[in-house]
Amino acid sequence: MPVDYSKWDALELSDDSDIEVHPNVDKRSFIRAKQNQIHQQRFERKNQIETFKYERIVNQGFITRINALLATLQSHRAEAEKRSTDEVIFQAIMESAGKYDNDALPPRPVGVHTKEKEPPTYSKMIAALVDQVKAKIDEDKPENRFEASVTEIKAHLENIEDLQRQLLKELNQLEIEEGKKITSESIHTGFDRSFVSKADQKSTPDSKNTESTSKKERLQAVEVLNPHALARRDQLEKGDSQQSSGADADVDESIEDKNDDEVAEASEIGKQFAKIKIGDYRACLEFLSNHPEVITEKETDGLLVMAFNAVIAGQDDFARQCVHQGLLLQYCRALGRDGVGLFFKRITTKGHQAQKVFFDDVNSTYANIRSRGREIEKQRAQEEADGSGGVEQIQLHAVDPGTTININIPSEKGENEEEIKARQLFDNFPPGLQKALKSGSLDEVNKVLGKMSVEEAEEVVGQLSEGGMLSLEEQIIDATTEEGQAALKEFEEQERAAAIAGQNANPADTYADDPE
Repeated sequence: MPVDYSKWDALELSDDSDIEVHPNVDKRSFIRAKQNQIHQQRFERKNQIETFKYERIVNQGFITRINALLATLQSHRAEAEKRSTDEVIFQAIMESAGKYDNDALPPRPVGVHTKEKEPPTYSKMIAALVDQVKAKIDEDKPENRFEASVTEIKAHLENIEDLQRQLLKELNQLEIEEGKKITSESIHTGFDRSFVSKADQKSTPDSKNTESTSKKERLQAVEVLNPHALARRDQLEKGDSQQSSGADADVDESIEDKNDDEVAEASEIGKQFAKIKIGDYRACLEFLSNHPEVITEKETDGLLVMAFNAVIAGQDDFARQCVHQGLLLQYCRALGRDGVGLFFKRITTKGHQAQKVFFDDVNSTYANIRSRGREIEKQRAQEEADGSGGVEQIQLHAVDPGTTININIPSEKGENEEEIKARQLFDNFPPGLQKALKSGSLDEVNKVLGKMSVEEAEEVVGQLSEGGMLSLEEQIIDATTEEGQAALKEFEEQERAAAIAGQNANPADTYADDPE
C-alpha cells in the first residue's frame, strides 16, 4: 500500500541541506537572513490580518450609525420643506446618536494603528461625514438640498460597504496564505480522551473515603498503629497543643461547639458494640466481622456522646468503655481497608508499641470528657443553688406572714363605673386564668402565671390590681385550737427572726422601699 506524504508538504522547517549559494556568499549568513525574512513576513501578515479584522468591526459600527441617520432623516422629510436642511440634519444627528450608549470605538489590538494617538469617536466620524456632504452640496447648489444630502449620504454608505467587501476579500487571502504552512504556532491538541473508573455501588460512602486514602496512609501505618497520635503526643509534650488526639477535637466539636440541631447519636448496633467489655478483643473482632457497617465516623461520634452522657449520669466505668470502643472504631477506619485485622493483630501482640499509643489516646480522651462533664455538673449545681437555673416567673405571695391574699371576682351586674370596668378586665382574661380566679385558690393562679412570659404575667398582675381582684387581709388566728396554737408559734418565730435581722442590718435598710 503506497504511503501518502502530501500532508507534510505544508510543513515549514529550517532545513539548509538543499540550499546552494554563490561561493562568495556566506552560507550561514544567507540562511539566517532567509529565516529573518520568513519571520518578518509572517509577523507582517499576522499584523495585517488583525488590522483588517479591526477595521471591519469599526466600519460595521459606522454603517449601523449611518443607517440610523438615514432612517431619522426619512422620518423628518416633511419638516424639511418648512425648516432649514442644516437644522433637520443636525436634529437627526442628535436623535440617532441617542440610540447608542457607547460612542467610543472598540479597543485596538496590540500593534494595530499605532501611529494614531487618540482614536476618534463615532460621533466625530458622523460629523466629519456630514461636513463632507455639506461641502459637496454647497459646491453643487442643487434645488432640493435635503434630497441631495440624503443621496450624498447614501453614496458614502455604498463606498464604505464596498470597502468592507474588499477588506473581507483581502482578509480571506491572507488567512489562506497563513494556513499554507505548518509552524510551531499551529500545534494544538487535536483530540483528547480520559477514563474515569466508576466506584463500586455496593461500597458505603465511608469505605470509599478510606479506600481513596488507604494507599497514602498504608505506607505510614506499617510499623505504627496510629502515627498521627505519636505526632500529637510529641506536640503535647512540647506544650504546642492541649489535645492528645483527634477524638478530643471530635468531642469538643460535637458536644461543646455544635449549635445546630444535629447531634451525633449512635445506632442500635453501635450501642450493642459499646456494651462489650474493655479487653475482650475476641468479641470485638467477631462483632465487627458480622457488622462491618458500624465502622463509620458517625458511630465513633455517637459513642463519644454516649460517654459524655454517662459521665453526666455518674457512670464513669461505662463512659470509659464507650470511649475505648469509639476510638477502636476510629483506629480501624483510619488504617484503611485491612484496618480491622491490622489493628487487632497489633493490639493483641504483647509489648507492641501500638498498645501504649492506643491506651494513651483512650485515657486522654476519657480525661477530657470527664473533666468537661464535671464542669457542667458543677455549673448546674451552682445554678440550682443560686436559683438562676430555672425560668424566670411571676408568682403572687404575701410579704407579711400575718396577711393573706384574697381573690375577688367582679360582679356581672355592676352598677358603678369601676365595677363595670373591672368586669371587662376579667372577661378579657384567658379562659384558664378566669377558671383559676373563680376557684379562689392563689396556687391555681400562680400555676397559670408560671406558664406565661414575664412581660405578660406582669401585665396580668397589673390588671388584677387595677380591677380590685386582689386584696390583702389580716390573718385571724384562733389560739384555742391546736392548729391555731401551731400557727401562732410559727408566726412568733418569724417575727423574732425578722427582728434579729433588722438589728444586724444598717439603719437605712430597716425601712421599707417606697411603693412608688
